Amino acid sequence: MCGCGGTMLVTRDVAPPRAAHERIAVQGGRAEVTALAPRLAPSVERAEPRPRAMASRRGRLSPAERQNSWPLAEVIGDATPDGFPHLRRRALWDPDAVCDARRRALLPQLGALDAVLGLDDTGFLQQGRHAAGVARHARGTAGTVEHGPIGVGVAEASRRGQAVLDRALYLPTAWTTAPARGRPAGMPADRQCVTTPPLARQRLARAFAAGGPARGGTGDRVYGENRDLRRWLEAQPQAEVLAVSGQA
Repeated sequence: MCGCGGTMLVTRDVAPPRAAHERIAVQGGRAEVTALAPRLAPSVERAEPRPRAMASRRGRLSPAERQNSWPLAEVIGDATPDGFPHLRRRALWDPDAVCDARRRALLPQLGALDAVLGLDDTGFLQQGRHAAGVARHARGTAGTVEHGPIGVGVAEASRRGQAVLDRALYLPTAWTTAPARGRPAGMPADRQCVTTPPLARQRLARAFAAGGPARGGTGDRVYGENRDLRRWLEAQPQAEVLAVSGQA
């Protein structure tokens, strides 16, 4: 790398430091976060955590490989990561309202006559006993039984792009039958164990109610082999294509 006439040249075999790439990406995402701020701010009860919530969005728009507190703090220039655990665990904000605002912003951009809603449950590798939903689950992506939570997602895809519209955390009975365990993780005391197909139905109903133009939906046989979900989908105006086995 050399300076020449006030212009910095970077040779092809020398890349800028990783942190520089990440900060450039964060700066590039400021316009998007600025546009999101008026929609997300009402979902955060107090004014103090709102800048931290926007900073979290900027960090997640960066190419940082790990999206936990330390890398995000590094990307946005914070000296410590303490603000992010506070935002997640103690600050008063409504994640469902944030999700609704995000969906309202995405649907006009993704909406097209060929749009399709996709269902999927995804496991996240995570150790420990204190993160909500962590248990031993079979992981299709890992091909093994691993510790971690499982999330059910509803995404919309069209020729204009794709994005996750909604999500739900699956909580096994080891969590729902132990209120003392769930309380530090912020779980409601009356939360019941609900399997992934009913969770998917709840999130699909929210997506349909939002008025997106998706023609239909699709999902793997975890959903296709659930008769209640299939019958509910058959009663909807949208078409569906779900995978099933010969035993369904």
